[in-house]
Amino acid sequence: MSTYINNYYTGTMRPAAPRPALQGTVQADVCIVGGGLAGLSTAWELLARGKSVVIVEAARVAWGASGRNGGFVLQGYSEALPAIERRCGTAKAAALFRLSLEGVDTVRQMIASHGLPGCAPTTGKLGVMRYDDGDKLKRLCERMTTEFDFPLEYLDRQAVRERLNTERYFQGARDTHGFHFHPLNYCLGLAELIQRQGGRIHEHSPMTRVARHGAGHRVVTGQGAVECEHVVYCCGGYGGPEFGKLRRAFLPIATYVVLTEPLGDRLGEAVRTSDAVGDYRRAADYYRIVEGDRLLWGGHITTHNLQDEQRLGALLTADILDVYPQLQGLRIAKAWSGLMGYARHKMPHIGPLGNGVWACTSFGGHGMNTAPIGGRVVAEAICGETDRYRLFEAYGLQWNGGPLGPAAAQLVYTGLKLMDSFQETRSRRA
Repeated sequence: MSTYINNYYTGTMRPAAPRPALQGTVQADVCIVGGGLAGLSTAWELLARGKSVVIVEAARVAWGASGRNGGFVLQGYSEALPAIERRCGTAKAAALFRLSLEGVDTVRQMIASHGLPGCAPTTGKLGVMRYDDGDKLKRLCERMTTEFDFPLEYLDRQAVRERLNTERYFQGARDTHGFHFHPLNYCLGLAELIQRQGGRIHEHSPMTRVARHGAGHRVVTGQGAVECEHVVYCCGGYGGPEFGKLRRAFLPIATYVVLTEPLGDRLGEAVRTSDAVGDYRRAADYYRIVEGDRLLWGGHITTHNLQDEQRLGALLTADILDVYPQLQGLRIAKAWSGLMGYARHKMPHIGPLGNGVWACTSFGGHGMNTAPIGGRVVAEAICGETDRYRLFEAYGLQWNGGPLGPAAAQLVYTGLKLMDSFQETRSRRA
């Protein structure tokens, strides 16, 4: 954990000198545990409201999932909107959806207003069906437009084929609000802004415990401590038992990404769009073009973290060729994994844990939009501005299943894959 892993983002990252570990005792209004996108976003929002902030990070800024994901900044959450409606009602579901859009806009505006280099934001995400059900997708597009004021462009099978030269896809929907970018460079740029505003960031400083200290808290690391009024846990999938009841409410789930070697004109003949692409399966593939002729492709989830690059490369190469057999012979330049925090209810943990301790974590693969807005609503609450965090009250600290949790989650994932396969096979036969 002393350095970044070898992946596409670290190979194209802006300079980032290591920050010193915390030494001795320091004071701050708020201590943030975790220097990923959630921690950085929360710190930025608090500094803008006049609070003093110290971030303690176990490894490096955005070392975990924040700096090694697919780079999609999109609306919504890991939990589907209809399921949120059933649990919370339509009005609250719409308010949560608007928060997710605000998260997307926050990232876009930060890049533009501060001129953050190396982020390369590119608008557009194309969602595609791997089985034939145009009527269902049309209804979705119409409902998102009329009931949630979020237009999606419906694409029939021919329109999808014009953009993606494959027999695997049927209909699609285009999101022109979302975008894709370089997440690590964004986090590194945000970290620099935080330090310019007086925020302190200490890398290689894992939190070991948090104790009550007078009217506030004492956050203890290996070689130092932060005395503060508030603590915000932004631990992600790499958080351990030191996070107590919060850690018992999510599971670390691994996902996988590969980068191909340059494919030349062959890639342009297969993927004829600059949009990011993801299918609507329950166990989805997602991908986008980087550097003009390279494919960055992600997929699969497991409850055990596969780290054999050769095995990962072969696994995701098979997925790529299943969709684009014309890319036969492609070679993988890099393969890597990352751990995401998933709650059983598939919604983030955003809100108070009691006694001035807050959570902003468990984004379930939707952290690029949810972490920024989560950081904002927590900062608003700490500063007494709003209680928007209450929108997430229906999604509390549900037990993750303990030792049986990973096996149960893997079984559910396997079942979803079988359901996807059944629908696809039926469409191909039809």
